[in-house]
Amino acid sequence: MNKTRIYTWSYCPYCKKAVALLKEKNIDFVEIGIDGDKAKFEELAKATNQRTVPFIFMGDEFIGGYTELESKIN
Repeated sequence: MNKTRIYTWSYCPYCKKAVALLKEKNIDFVEIGIDGDKAKFEELAKATNQRTVPFIFMGDEFIGGYTELESKIN
């Protein structure tokens, strides 16, 4: 299975909470910071139909943001 990927902004409290939850649950993940990368944000927003960070993918599946992550792994 592919790793969990989380696209974050460094100043986003929900991004920080999502990273902490992944660590707490010992889920292997890669954090990809997209601060200032408007093109990457727009690409992710278009692909996911979500306009907020974090963008969280488990394998190839987009699961949503922090709230969806919390629901899925708790």
